[in-house]
Amino acid sequence: MTFPENLLYTAEHEWVDWAPGTQDPVAIGITSYAAESLGDIVFVQLPTVGEHVKSGEVCGELESTKSVSDLYAPVSGEVVEVNQAAADDPSLINNDPYGAGWLFKVRVEDATGLLTAGKYAELTGD
Repeated sequence: MTFPENLLYTAEHEWVDWAPGTQDPVAIGITSYAAESLGDIVFVQLPTVGEHVKSGEVCGELESTKSVSDLYAPVSGEVVEVNQAAADDPSLINNDPYGAGWLFKVRVEDATGLLTAGKYAELTGD
C-alpha cells in the first residue's frame, strides 16, 4: 500500500493535507489503511463547524460493518467545514479516502507529532 507523499499522517491513521505551501484550513481524513481495516463504513459522526478539536483527542466516530472506531483530531484548532457528502454517503470514505472521502477541515492552532508518508508506511508495515 502506498500513501500520498504530499500528506502528513498520525499513528491513529488520520491524514492531514498540510505540506509545504499548504494554506489554512487543512483537510483531514482517514487513510486507505484505516478504511480497508474498517471494512465498509456505514455511518460517520463528524465534529461540528465551530467546534474546537484538540490533537490526539476523539472528535468523531466511524461505524463499519465490522466495528465502531473513534476518529481522532490530528491537529488542534477550529473546525471550519465538514464534508456533508461523506456523512450522507460514507462509502465515499472507502472508495476515495484521499479525495471525495475527506472528513473535515480545521484552522490549525497547533500540530505536533505528524508523520511523513514514509514514517507512516513503516508504522503500518507497508
